[in-house]
Amino acid sequence: MANGNGGPPLVELREIVKRFGSVIALNGVTMKVHAGEVMCLLGDNGAGKSTLIKTLSGVHQPTEGEILIDGQSVVMRSPRDALDRGIATVYQDLAMIPLMSITRNFFMGREPGGTRALGRFNVGGANRIAKEEMAKIGIDVRDPTQAVGTLSGGERQCVAIARAVYFGARVLILDEPTSALGVKQASVVLRYVAQARARGLGVIFITHNVHHAYPVGDAFTILNRGRTYGTFQKNEVTREEVLNMMAGGKELDELSAEIEEFARADAATGAVGAAERAIAEGLHHEAEALHKH
Repeated sequence: MANGNGGPPLVELREIVKRFGSVIALNGVTMKVHAGEVMCLLGDNGAGKSTLIKTLSGVHQPTEGEILIDGQSVVMRSPRDALDRGIATVYQDLAMIPLMSITRNFFMGREPGGTRALGRFNVGGANRIAKEEMAKIGIDVRDPTQAVGTLSGGERQCVAIARAVYFGARVLILDEPTSALGVKQASVVLRYVAQARARGLGVIFITHNVHHAYPVGDAFTILNRGRTYGTFQKNEVTREEVLNMMAGGKELDELSAEIEEFARADAATGAVGAAERAIAEGLHHEAEALHKH
């Protein structure tokens, strides 16, 4: 395991259940993340990732189960509780104001120097800190007073992550940080995820993109319809096996069989096309390849 310090996990979830009326959003989820570890939480849309994020970050309280921080059971009643305990969440929408400067976004709600009630804000000191913190992650901000909207999507993600780290986060929860990014921008974010791990943080990287998660992940928890298939260390599971657990080999088989049935029905009426046959054959081969692993 990545931590190697023998201490308790930074954060641990034990048999978390979350119900909304008669709807069970999470059903017995168990997961832990250690210092210096990237835990990838993988699941398709509707798997329960968003509910789990909000439970970890204090937005929702679990219906059943237990959350432990440094081995101690805790109850987090608000996002402020989570922040005070060192758990910071960077949401997909980033909660940034594009027309405000990089510095203002970096310090939003936590302005240094003087008292905010009196309207004092140490602009020079704040600009210097924002520029230095961005430089630490390899992003050269020539002018921290420029609007944050002028940065690329990957750079904006890094502003949000650097802000969380600067203000004392020990656990970073990243909600689909690369989903809307191209390859080059995604690599900027993934590089910083690796840097955060090297600095001893615990990172929970939530995504449905195995190809982004696998290179930086140390462990993988697969979520499907509110349940976990389990947690696997990187040396225990291949990228293809993770894909198979996420997509479900059974569903792939069923889809392949269904398309082949359509092709047969079309053939009976003389209307079968080469495209349908190619799709059916491709899915059949993909299902076979996944089962071999």
